[in-house]
Amino acid sequence: MSNKLWTTITTIAVLISTLAACQTPLKSTALNQSIEESPITLVPDIPDSDGDGVPDDTDECPATPENVTVDERGCPFTGMGIGLKMEYRAFFAKGSSELSKEYQLELDKVAQKLQEYYTATMRIEGHASTDEVSAIDAFLQPNALSRNRALIVKNYLIMQHQIDPNRLSTFSYGAEQPIAPSDTEEGKSKNRRVYGMAQEPED
Repeated sequence: MSNKLWTTITTIAVLISTLAACQTPLKSTALNQSIEESPITLVPDIPDSDGDGVPDDTDECPATPENVTVDERGCPFTGMGIGLKMEYRAFFAKGSSELSKEYQLELDKVAQKLQEYYTATMRIEGHASTDEVSAIDAFLQPNALSRNRALIVKNYLIMQHQIDPNRLSTFSYGAEQPIAPSDTEEGKSKNRRVYGMAQEPED
């Protein structure tokens, strides 16, 4: 073999080795990539105690009576615009004018608004069911129970929240203005109530 041929073969062998060393093995990225799955977050059920469609954790009026339209806060809807126009309802046991804890808490919220809107006044109406008013009571002490119910709400606002008495007016209607039929116990219980409306004076 001539020196020239040997030199050519040697050169070709060196070039092949160099090219082989420069090549990078291909990796299958698809096989090496790990598949990450998004974790599933379970949202716990939040109760709605009064059934008004607003969960308890955001419901500002958690004791709304049945069949009462509420706003996004869970409070009775009054169609209010600018300013204060806030309803209040409390229900009582038969023959009682004691304001239960749940309705005290609701009244605390009304008081907070009355303090915020210092020109607002509140009308407080007391009512009774037909089975709470006898003929003798109606003659001797007309609307006594409904009057006491209205006064207990007024006095709570005065004593607990220092609301000016001149901003609070009470009315007693006895069993004259029922909101439910009086031929069932459920209807009678709805009529044993106080209804209040706190609002700013209309211009």
